[in-house]
Amino acid sequence: MKTTLSTNTDHTKSWFIVDAAEETLGRVAVKIANVLRGRHKPTYTPSADTGDFVVVINAEKIKLSGKKNTNKTYMFYSGWMGGESYVNLNDMRQKKPAFIIEHAVKGMLPRNRLGRQMIKKLKVYAGSEHPHEAQQPKPLV
Repeated sequence: MKTTLSTNTDHTKSWFIVDAAEETLGRVAVKIANVLRGRHKPTYTPSADTGDFVVVINAEKIKLSGKKNTNKTYMFYSGWMGGESYVNLNDMRQKKPAFIIEHAVKGMLPRNRLGRQMIKKLKVYAGSEHPHEAQQPKPLV
């Protein structure tokens, strides 16, 4: 019996929707990363993009445990001397709530061309509205 390896063209990409309201950040990010990679399918191949699209709504209502709302910080660096800046999670939730989920999921994907291709299939929206109704996304369980 031969082992078959999938390629990028062997399957059709479906769409899933995730409601992040009152969900824990890490647990939701793991589910999303597995769907983006294609690990939920029997045709999963590590070297091919066999994953599906994921739409996340209500990103501003994501839940974290402990004191992470005040203590967790994101560091940004401009490339210049003294160009570090830090933003805590509460401020990031006010300014760019979609970044919180994108950053968590991106850390769970491979750090190569394939990972950069997979993260493009993630669509995160702060509110409950999204422009992907035409794709008829199914709820992710």
